[in-house]
Amino acid sequence: MARPFIDKVVTANDLREGDVVYLTETNNWTRHLSEAEVLQDEATAKARLAAGSGDVLKIIGVYLADVTAAETGPEPRHFREEFRRTGPSNYFHGKQQRAENV
Repeated sequence: MARPFIDKVVTANDLREGDVVYLTETNNWTRHLSEAEVLQDEATAKARLAAGSGDVLKIIGVYLADVTAAETGPEPRHFREEFRRTGPSNYFHGKQQRAENV
């Protein structure tokens, strides 16, 4: 029996700044998971992954990440993705300096 498909987003890292980015419905990259396109079937997910992988001069490490729907938009299903979204935890720097990430 096939496993049910889990909602996903296309995620990667910005090549210049290293920030985590997410693919939007308009083929742009955003640093906000809440703006990411949520993919609800495998065929669409594979197609969007291929589309995101084509931006090799700006993006690196493109892959699909599992998400759960929430009132504020998609939320990570795995702690690794939450960690990537909020940044390193050794000291406050970069995106951790902003109040919304503390």
